[in-house]
Amino acid sequence: MTPALPTPRRAPSEDDKTPSTDEAITAWALAARGGDADAVERFVRALHRDVRRYVAHLCADPQAVDDLAQDTFLRALGSLHRFQGRSSARVWLLSIARRAVVDSYRYASARPRPADVPDWQLAVELAQPCDLPGFDDGVALLDLLASLPDDRREAFVLTQLLGLPYAEAAEVSDCPIGTVRSRVARARATLIGLLEADAEAEPAALAAA
Repeated sequence: MTPALPTPRRAPSEDDKTPSTDEAITAWALAARGGDADAVERFVRALHRDVRRYVAHLCADPQAVDDLAQDTFLRALGSLHRFQGRSSARVWLLSIARRAVVDSYRYASARPRPADVPDWQLAVELAQPCDLPGFDDGVALLDLLASLPDDRREAFVLTQLLGLPYAEAAEVSDCPIGTVRSRVARARATLIGLLEADAEAEPAALAAA
């Protein structure tokens, strides 16, 4: 039987993302493996926001983000009996999310697509709460991230937005840690260059207005 997915009540804030929180989430996953319903709810609630952000980054179809996030958690809950806690539950779950997106691409490639759909950027923007401080800056960052190659954008999102250590980002991306470091460094260099170009262009645009 497919396990029911609890409705997440509140995603943790950025300040909640500490090593002790990751340890607690992993402990909840291990407890959920033993049938603890409260631990299942805590596990889903703690990681729901990260999964949606990561899936939105990887997915080209904004309408599929919620379905892919749901699929991720259903896959995870169905395979909790195999989770041993060797890595953090966050890394384990994001790896499942990555496979869910890859599988969706494989399924989509097997059937014709009637038209192109909006890219991942729109999905991320729609997933963000518009009334939070810094929302406009966040949208601007997404515009800049859209110019990065896929592999560099993924490395940047995992380490700089989701806050994963490089070793864990390498595990999620299935590549060496040195590759992740290189991709993040190149992404940063590109973003800095774009920001500097925008800063230089703004006075000229104002003068021409």
